[in-house]
Amino acid sequence: MNYLAGDIRAQLPARFNQQQKAREELAWCAANAEKAPNRGYLREVYYQQAKLAQAANEPEKAQEYLRFSGYRDLDRPLAFNTAFAEDTATGHTFVPRRISEPVPGRVYALSGFEFTEYYFVVSDDGRELIGIDAGTRPDSAKGAYEARRAYAPGVPALTTVFVTHAHWDHVGGFSFLSSLNPRPRFYARSNYEEELTRSLNAPPAFEKNFFGERFDMADVRRFKPDVTVDRPTELRVGGTRVSLIPIPGGETSDGLFIHLPDAGILFAGDFIMPYLGAPFIEEGNFQGLLDTIDIVTRLNPRLLLHGHEPLTRVFTSPVMLAQLKTDLAWLRDQVQTAIRRGDERALIHQANLIPPELLASHPDAQFGYLLLREHVIDRLYDQSIGYWQADLQGVEHLSRADHAEALVDYLGVSEAQLTKAVERMMDAGKYELAADLLESTGERFASNEPIQRLKHLVYLKLMERNQNFDPFKFIIYSAKAGEQLAAPNQ
Repeated sequence: MNYLAGDIRAQLPARFNQQQKAREELAWCAANAEKAPNRGYLREVYYQQAKLAQAANEPEKAQEYLRFSGYRDLDRPLAFNTAFAEDTATGHTFVPRRISEPVPGRVYALSGFEFTEYYFVVSDDGRELIGIDAGTRPDSAKGAYEARRAYAPGVPALTTVFVTHAHWDHVGGFSFLSSLNPRPRFYARSNYEEELTRSLNAPPAFEKNFFGERFDMADVRRFKPDVTVDRPTELRVGGTRVSLIPIPGGETSDGLFIHLPDAGILFAGDFIMPYLGAPFIEEGNFQGLLDTIDIVTRLNPRLLLHGHEPLTRVFTSPVMLAQLKTDLAWLRDQVQTAIRRGDERALIHQANLIPPELLASHPDAQFGYLLLREHVIDRLYDQSIGYWQADLQGVEHLSRADHAEALVDYLGVSEAQLTKAVERMMDAGKYELAADLLESTGERFASNEPIQRLKHLVYLKLMERNQNFDPFKFIIYSAKAGEQLAAPNQ
């Protein structure tokens, strides 16, 4: 209530005399940040404090609040309450930097140092350090490792690294970690090269958007483990019993669980990444996802740690995953029925498919289902349909330039008409339709500044719409808008 009231009061005209009350409510929010759903809610708190300070002729204080918000200026046509951050050089982060201890003194989790999580485990005898995954880039791996050393200087040297799968963001820091002295021993799934090949052949346009300009695919190519496993394997590292469990899905074919049975901890990698693999690569195994949930349920870990902070926050327990499996199996049946009926993909999405028992079932499964639903539909549709689709998409090969020709040369759409149409779509909240129309005009209006400003605003609104719910869309739209967003409360 303080958040909403403070935000609204701060935006009221001065004649309502609500500025002081707004300051008090916003100050309370900043002082009680731990009560917010995430640190991203501080963005608007600090932003409104900055605007109030600017109006009160306190420029230094206004700039300090603005820096805390992560915004670049005081002219914002939208509101973010997400902890997501975008940086041209370093790419996307899900949360501000922090080091936590899921198991005090034994397990260290480093979040917000780059795209993925870093985990370090002190062995039972206290003489060795175990790492989970190698990060995205050598520089970010170095930053995380040195931050961990500064945070806990008495922790032993890194001796072993277990890799959950060979995606870019889990092996790209290999060259730094492998340069440590003594050199750690790396373990991965025996078929890691299959996944590495898929990653290396991905469209290069997406790499920098996700991982930043500092990302170099050559760092991914350098990954080579010392030991590979192709079956359940148990070993001891510094007295710690470690079980390596190959899994059948659902994101990649080379998934590997790292289970510490005596501690009740399972490092799960990205097996339940909502996109069922990278959206721009032909991968993902839906049945493998359901089968892997069965493995998690059988292991029944006390602590389930995923490869990205939002996954750990959402997919919390074996009980929740077991319920989610039932909901996802129902969804698959509905999608397959719709495909056999000849429904186009958009119609399947518009059907708003909700399992009959979802609202009455485990409440933690509801948000997870909604996160997965869109991408499960897309992945199943993609893997079930040929290059000619029931609605005749794919039969002809029309480009953006062809659509621009139809709009401009044949239908005679002018700059003024395009602008008016996009503004009406935005007023109706149809931002995806507005973006598609603008993209369909291709380069025809590239020199028109009002249209380009409108295009920028459309993608900002799409960022706003997808914050906290679809980070990959958030990344793509931020790239289209050319928008950088610092983490809040730096």
